[in-house]
Amino acid sequence: MSLDSSPYQGYLYAYPHKSAYRRLDPRPLLRDVWAGEPQGALFAYVHVPFCEMRCGFCNLFTRAHPPAEQVTAYLAQLRRQALAVREAMSPSFSQLAVGGGTPTYLTAAELEELFAIVEDTFGASGIATSVETSPATATPERLAVLRAHGTTRVSIGVQSFVEAEARAAVRPQKLPEVFAALDTIRASGTPALNIDLIYGIDGQTRASWRHSLEQALRWKPEELFLYPLYVRPLTGLGRRGGGRAGWDAQRQELYRDAVELLTDAGYTQQSMRQFRAPSHASSPSAGAFPSAASSPSAGPDYSCQDDGMVGLGCGARSYTRELHYSFDYAVAVPHVRAVIDDYLSRPPADLHHAEYGFRLDAHEQRRRWLLQSLLRVDGVDASAYEERFTTRHDDDFPELAALVDRGWLHPDHARLTPEGLAHSDAIGPWLTSAPVRAAMATSPIR
Repeated sequence: MSLDSSPYQGYLYAYPHKSAYRRLDPRPLLRDVWAGEPQGALFAYVHVPFCEMRCGFCNLFTRAHPPAEQVTAYLAQLRRQALAVREAMSPSFSQLAVGGGTPTYLTAAELEELFAIVEDTFGASGIATSVETSPATATPERLAVLRAHGTTRVSIGVQSFVEAEARAAVRPQKLPEVFAALDTIRASGTPALNIDLIYGIDGQTRASWRHSLEQALRWKPEELFLYPLYVRPLTGLGRRGGGRAGWDAQRQELYRDAVELLTDAGYTQQSMRQFRAPSHASSPSAGAFPSAASSPSAGPDYSCQDDGMVGLGCGARSYTRELHYSFDYAVAVPHVRAVIDDYLSRPPADLHHAEYGFRLDAHEQRRRWLLQSLLRVDGVDASAYEERFTTRHDDDFPELAALVDRGWLHPDHARLTPEGLAHSDAIGPWLTSAPVRAAMATSPIR
């Protein structure tokens, strides 16, 4: 990876990426994976791999319009998996995120069942909880269920307030539906609203991008996540092919416009993608999984560098300090369906094992800590790093000096400059280790 090529080489939202995972042989028992691991402030993640549509930019593990009986079977298998987790460990959860897919694709009754699983068997209740939704599924009935179960944050993917741009991203939606969904979320009384927007869409201009930002601000969201458009293999847009002259420069220009506009509006930047309203500036951060951030929690504080995560569902990852694991993973529609079918067919005994994963040696643990910290505005807590690893992060990673030379990293080697933040999607891949890059390059993911 080169720092001199595109500033948009890859979104490093977790390390290592799932494409570096391989089948674990022998499959370790969950009770052995978690033996001796800190379990007092875990992150809970529940994955719902269903949506009402598959957007053109989406490379997530999700299926559009599943049969109703498959949703029923999926919830039943989630319950069995949650029971297996409870038998393997004694976790205390700090934050919960329900993602996908689109969790609110489920009916209100199915959402009630989902929360019953989380609260009754997974043991996660009364904590900061984030749920993802979409304009088509953010209905009053569904939002009432979320609020009744203590949801503290709802994240909605709007992507653009210009209908032509939404169509260009293969996400057809009507503005009245978007406005109604945002009104419904606000009327539900959920403490925090996040709005996702995308820049770099075909036909988007600086004026139309500013329009989308200003429209989003009408609802005074506690957070905004701004994503540069990626055209990835195996997605709807990826199958169209073709290049885009000047696309990198356009995305950089739109990013800088957004930083300026949101800063003027009082928002504070947390990372290249995340912006928080002043009232939420001091809220806890979920680091690599920021979807559950921004809500006060009754439980212990969660740190993505120190604390583990337990995932439910065939698309969810879990991690300890030494092992990151999940079920199989796919992107292409036929293979996603095959993985879901496989998950649903598993006998209860299988749910007591980790299936696919990546083992982090001492060096990879250091690198993960660095990446999960460096790509956020606060940067690396040098003293905490040294306390954990007994070494200094700038000694362990002398290549950071190259970022200082470029003006992308402050001389303390701990915090990115504004220009460095703008190049986060180049810095992350550049700092990815050679073994992880090799595993990703030879991934069997389809």
